[in-house]
Amino acid sequence: MAAASLTAGFLLFPRLTQLDLTGPFEVLSRLPGAAVHLVWKSLDPVQSDTGMTILPTTTFETCPALDMVCVPGGPGVAEMMEDAEALAFLRRTAESARHVTSVCTGSLVLGAAGLLRGRKAACHWLSLDLLRDFGAEPVDDRIVFDGNLVTGGGVTAGIDFALRLVGEIAGTEVAEAIQLAIEYDPAPPYAAGSPRVADPALVDRVRARAADRQRERAEIVRRAAARLSD
Repeated sequence: MAAASLTAGFLLFPRLTQLDLTGPFEVLSRLPGAAVHLVWKSLDPVQSDTGMTILPTTTFETCPALDMVCVPGGPGVAEMMEDAEALAFLRRTAESARHVTSVCTGSLVLGAAGLLRGRKAACHWLSLDLLRDFGAEPVDDRIVFDGNLVTGGGVTAGIDFALRLVGEIAGTEVAEAIQLAIEYDPAPPYAAGSPRVADPALVDRVRARAADRQRERAEIVRRAAARLSD
């Protein structure tokens, strides 16, 4: 494999969905020459939405210049969309990063930072339409490239997104070698991984279970979008 210089940073925050982060982290950490950081306000342990504890490797203050910044999603995006310190870090980092990226509902945080105006972006299917409040064009795809903005759909799309990004940075051969090394050969046991193929009754049940959270999220998005126009 040819070496490719990449300094990447994932925003780490409480109540994130760990696979949004650990999926692409696994791929990017295998890119020869890459340095991958987990960035938060402090070096204290951070707990995911399902209880996994993850240790930051650097802070907003000590983080090196990043070629790529990535925001994962999860319930904790509610707080991140109104976290002035985190949003300022993203704006500052995006000024010089070659790739500004997200997985799942992490794109809502990019939107709250004012980084999605006039851009095409992906998100988890339950929250995709909320991107419009931030001036973005929602795209119902697993991976969306728009200039230096790269966004992935829900959760497992982070692995696809990272492999595509490796291909852009270091070439197809390197990306394919990483895919083979991690034996990424999806063969899901059920045809229910997207509202496009799942039983409509199942989609309705999932929407109903998430309704309260989605109403709260929509209100936070409206507040965050309003602050951008202040």
